[in-house]
Amino acid sequence: MSGIETLKEQTANAPSLHMAPGILADSQIRELALTQGMIEPFVETQKRDGMISYGLSSYGYDARCSDEFKIFTNVDNAIVDPKDFSETSFVDRCTDICVIPPNSFALTRSVEYFRIPEDVLVVCLGKSTYARCGLIVNVTPLEPGWEGHVTLEISNTTPLPAKVYANEGVAQFLFFKGSAPCEVSYASRSGKYMGQRGVTLPRL
Repeated sequence: MSGIETLKEQTANAPSLHMAPGILADSQIRELALTQGMIEPFVETQKRDGMISYGLSSYGYDARCSDEFKIFTNVDNAIVDPKDFSETSFVDRCTDICVIPPNSFALTRSVEYFRIPEDVLVVCLGKSTYARCGLIVNVTPLEPGWEGHVTLEISNTTPLPAKVYANEGVAQFLFFKGSAPCEVSYASRSGKYMGQRGVTLPRL
């Protein structure tokens, strides 16, 4: 029996953890990942092995970025318009190492597919390894009831090209349980980014 199967069996046989409002701990994140598919694939422990760490942490989960990148270019565009954002604003790359130009940014997605419970809100913060190199990861909160791959925006604030490594840790997700399920979830209002897969551009 594999380690993940053993964990699933232990979780299924154990009484459900009491989840009071507040930030979720590692054991609570594990339970939701294994019983409700909140994080898939789910990595039970922090993986390092000479790479930027990813996996379950004490009070969060460090997600990986995929090898799909959209690198911003202003060759054909003078204005960035969130209401009319063109595919031609990006150069697509599938690569293990993405080089982001100086003072530019790239879009990628999480390796993990998230399914957020209707009483949980998720906040994302960039990994300190990248932050100390001038790379900023920006993600809006994952709302209750939302699911999909997370589109990640990585800004290079430096005057030099900067590397981002695919399939390694890029951002930490913190899970906050509310005092009650929300009346209107992201799913029930048919949010425009519901179920997104791959790198997703702005939508109206």
